[in-house]
Amino acid sequence: MVKKMSTGGNAGPLLRFTLLFISVFFLLQWAYPALADTAVYRFYLDTLTVQPSAALIQWIAPQDGVLARGHRLAWPGGGLSLYNGCDGAEAMKLLIAAFVAVAGAWRARLLGAALGLLLIYVLNQARIVGLYFAARYDRGWFEQLHGMIGPLIIIALTTLFFAWWIGRDDPARAA
Repeated sequence: MVKKMSTGGNAGPLLRFTLLFISVFFLLQWAYPALADTAVYRFYLDTLTVQPSAALIQWIAPQDGVLARGHRLAWPGGGLSLYNGCDGAEAMKLLIAAFVAVAGAWRARLLGAALGLLLIYVLNQARIVGLYFAARYDRGWFEQLHGMIGPLIIIALTTLFFAWWIGRDDPARAA
């Protein structure tokens, strides 16, 4: 069970959460670039991110001939490269920092973080598929989806998941 943070009267728990959240997030931000050229990261990006996206696009639009080529979605006459940042990492780092910082049992926090990471993964796959269709059929939408709309949706839904997770055992909510 995850304990609800109280802001009434005592700013201690909120201050602790905020400082720990910021510290963990910045630590993850600092460490993330070290993963960029590792076999583990290439496996995550190429195999676990690009290949499922290509398969989903092939299922939706087999006539487009989309293939996974390393970190790229390739199709006749074009392609879309996925790099650091196209992997949902920003939302993942925020979620991990939030679950490390929130008070509560480690088991509940680990389960919440795992489910949240899965949610981010699925949302990011949907974002990549959407980016493909924008890049292929309506370039005007691509930059909006890539730079603002897609990330905002992922962060917003991740935040809602986190809020739901930490509040799901709140007795006041059940009343």
